[in-house]
Amino acid sequence: MTIRTILVDDEPLAIQGLELRLQAHDDVEIIAKCQNGREAISAIKTHKPDLVFLDIQMPGFDGFSVVQGLMEVEPPLFVFVTAYSDHAIRAFEAQATDYLMKPVEETRLADTLDRVRQRLAERQSAGEADRLKEVLAEHAPEAAAEMVDTGSGDQVNASRFEKMINIKDRGQIFRVDVDTIERIDAAGDYMCIYTGDNTLILRETMKDLEKRLDPRRFQRIHRSTIVNLDLVKQVKPHTNGECFLVLDSGASVKVSRSYRDVVARFVH
Repeated sequence: MTIRTILVDDEPLAIQGLELRLQAHDDVEIIAKCQNGREAISAIKTHKPDLVFLDIQMPGFDGFSVVQGLMEVEPPLFVFVTAYSDHAIRAFEAQATDYLMKPVEETRLADTLDRVRQRLAERQSAGEADRLKEVLAEHAPEAAAEMVDTGSGDQVNASRFEKMINIKDRGQIFRVDVDTIERIDAAGDYMCIYTGDNTLILRETMKDLEKRLDPRRFQRIHRSTIVNLDLVKQVKPHTNGECFLVLDSGASVKVSRSYRDVVARFVH
């Protein structure tokens, strides 16, 4: 599979250097290069790439503004590239697949591309599963209902799920009570764990982390977001079948149409 890629950086030498390093990866095809955020938004909407290497520090529209400017379209995978390590947590909060420091190291870039390939494969698998469910719902509704029931887990044994999670972050190990976790956002092989006013970074895939959490309480509401249903205090309908959940902290998170069945449990 070819990874259609756009490079975004206001420094031509930085683009050139990254382009040279990417030549070692035969499945990466660079389809556009942009020197500012406005160019990047236009190019992403036009070319619909699989992957964007995005500089954070740019005049005018910075990297985070680019991500925000693409909220209404299906976003590509983003890898943030910057000279400043203090942007790391915000990059993961912006759903980055990974975060690279300048100058980009070849081994680190290779690890990032492995993550990208895994994420793209997961997207493809999820898309095929969704298409299968749609076909079943139309032509074999009983089989579709069986698929849903298989994953419902009414007989789940709660004792096998984690009560505490150890998170190594910033050189420290934090013992986190699962009850205090409000939501979890995925960024490649990293998870942003939100507990009230604290945010911790855990190196683990969402698939593996889900296995450790009780599905009767922790549910996916977006392909990259899990919420603690016990900490939802309000459901706000939105357009196109989507809605927002307001959590105890006041944070508002969107439920995509693919996961709207999660909201049904709040409606009696």
